[in-house]
Amino acid sequence: MPLHPTVAKFIAELPAPPPGPLNPEAMRAVDESNVPSLEKRLPVHSVIDRAVSTAIGDVPVRVYTPSAAKTHPALVYFHGGAGFLGSLNTHDHVARELANSTDCVVISVGYRLAPEHAFPAGLSDCYAVVQWVAEHGQEESDGIGWDGQTLAVAGDSSGAGFAAAIAAKALDEGLTSITHQVLYYPGLDLDFDTERYESLKTNAVGNGLETAMLKPFNAFYLDSGADPADPLVSPIKRQDLAGLPPALIVTAECDPLRDEGEVYGQKLAEAGVSVTVRRYESAGHGFVQHFSWLPEFHGVFAETAAFLRGQG
Repeated sequence: MPLHPTVAKFIAELPAPPPGPLNPEAMRAVDESNVPSLEKRLPVHSVIDRAVSTAIGDVPVRVYTPSAAKTHPALVYFHGGAGFLGSLNTHDHVARELANSTDCVVISVGYRLAPEHAFPAGLSDCYAVVQWVAEHGQEESDGIGWDGQTLAVAGDSSGAGFAAAIAAKALDEGLTSITHQVLYYPGLDLDFDTERYESLKTNAVGNGLETAMLKPFNAFYLDSGADPADPLVSPIKRQDLAGLPPALIVTAECDPLRDEGEVYGQKLAEAGVSVTVRRYESAGHGFVQHFSWLPEFHGVFAETAAFLRGQG
């Protein structure tokens, strides 16, 4: 199917990018300027900004509690942005939808970004928050109301790559609390050889994210020390996937990254991991962040809730 007409119209009306190299500060400012005012955001029972004290220092998080119930399942969320864009604000609406749809307490992580912070700073922040939830999330005084049972890691795009890497790191280090991983159009292979996946060619242009943009967009992260051959950077390169938590992998039909997400799903299944791969037709990369309000795409949140409840 072709790209959804609403999405295609939006892309066609975007102004041309400014000439010259990418400017992280300017791009972040544009993203922040598009965040809706607080009164226009989806209501959630409780939204609190705080810092969690971890072994590597304080990490800012935003905690979304869906109801007055004493405990909830927990979902730790990592925003996308190729390691140099994105914030608690740019993905606030996604976290709100997830909290209300899944009945999870959602902990969105404001991790450090490249190029100001070298690899693995951002990934380390995210892992440290997962560790903190596992160790302190049930505490009455300082916790976040975790029920001690379901603990999901989730993310979109590069944040989904973080989620996959953290699930693997936790397995290697004996952190057994992670029960689910939710990967929205994940970036799992930072080796951008266009012959590696067919979707890098068939979806190369015209759908928002373009194949030619992948290298420059990820250059800030890679130049900070992230090696594409490292499974913590490119989780699809991990040799042994056995024992990883069940996965929901959501891909977009018109996304250059579509095939690597679906191949990763196949590899997980071959390793004996329970996996659900769901391709959203006519969707492009970033649809959960930018276009999940469309009826054709909004079901992604209910689908996530069903997966976390064991109904996926």
